[in-house]
Amino acid sequence: MIPENAPPPPRRGPRPLLLHLILAMLKSSGSVSASQSLNDAWPGWSDAAAEQARAIAEAVQRQAAGQPEAFAHAVLMEAARQDRELIAGIAAYRRHPWRRDLPDPPILWNEGGSRLLDFGGDGPVLLLVPSLVNRASVLDLAPDRSLARFLVGQGLRVLLLDWGWPGGVERRFTLTDYIAGRLERAMVAAGGRVVLAGYCMGGLLAVAAAQRRPDLVAALALLATPWDFHAADPERAAELGRLAPLLEPAMAVAGTLPVDLLQVMFALFDPFSVAAKYRAFGRLDQDSDRARLFVALEDWLNDGVPLAAPVARECLTGWYGANAPGRGCWTVAGLAVTPAALDLPCFVAVPARDRIVPPESARPLAAQIRGAVLHEPAAGHIGMVAGSLAEVALWRPLLAWLRGL
Repeated sequence: MIPENAPPPPRRGPRPLLLHLILAMLKSSGSVSASQSLNDAWPGWSDAAAEQARAIAEAVQRQAAGQPEAFAHAVLMEAARQDRELIAGIAAYRRHPWRRDLPDPPILWNEGGSRLLDFGGDGPVLLLVPSLVNRASVLDLAPDRSLARFLVGQGLRVLLLDWGWPGGVERRFTLTDYIAGRLERAMVAAGGRVVLAGYCMGGLLAVAAAQRRPDLVAALALLATPWDFHAADPERAAELGRLAPLLEPAMAVAGTLPVDLLQVMFALFDPFSVAAKYRAFGRLDQDSDRARLFVALEDWLNDGVPLAAPVARECLTGWYGANAPGRGCWTVAGLAVTPAALDLPCFVAVPARDRIVPPESARPLAAQIRGAVLHEPAAGHIGMVAGSLAEVALWRPLLAWLRGL
């Protein structure tokens, strides 16, 4: 038994930590090795890259009074500096005192590992549907970073569907089981017709549920929701689809796609971004609001949820590999999911700086749903819902649309 006063478990750093350390090592060693023979006539370089190399080399040589080894030395020093900053940033994150201590609201309904959290309020009912692969807490991150609590304070009744950790039953679930089963039963438990708001992957589930059960849905909000998976980079999407057979041994053992493998796949979108943000974090005042928000979001990111193996196969091969939603071929319980068939008010938020769901992937939803309101804030995928500017970027525009229903 864990004592009541036991300290919280130590943070493990960006997950999987070993991957990000290896990426940083490869970047540094590759830069240093290349600098030894770097010149503006390197065979594989484009004209633009060669011009950049000449400019860098000339600037360094001027500062070093023309010493021929100055460029290679400068690269070595810069690589060492970046590595020191990365380690310092990870160490600062691991020892930071901030911990999420928000109490859970009452449970209105539960089934298996899933819960419908009731934040209260007396107005129209808004049911928030998060992704299956991350904790629902991103929509209730901290007292001043909670979309759910903000909307309750503005006169709505807010419910949040916490999918929970996939247990023995959920590990056999398909997308149909989650949508036509668990999500629909949560909607029934909510009572009456709700405004259904789906975030990221939750938006796809919400579209399918709204089409299947128009009697339960009064309006639909889709927040950073992908639809055309091949619109921005079809080859990269196809590569993710081809990963499915390679992941089968892990899924066969666990019955899920484990969290660390999910994190590896997310890292493929931008391999060096995690190291860059941890270096920047290490330079912050650790007692600042920015530092606390960074820790809050990283704790959420690093506390992911595994994905049931059948769902992982559908998402990788069907969504990414075959682009089934974008091609109109995605089916749930035998019914093709067709946004154009929806006849209800719809709000589509497409963050302009989203690297997880590129705007080109999300905009088609607004184009297909008749009368949909398209909102494109200057924000990122997570920053739009829980960042320092989330209230301006999403919360208040969403509230204005809700009040206009």
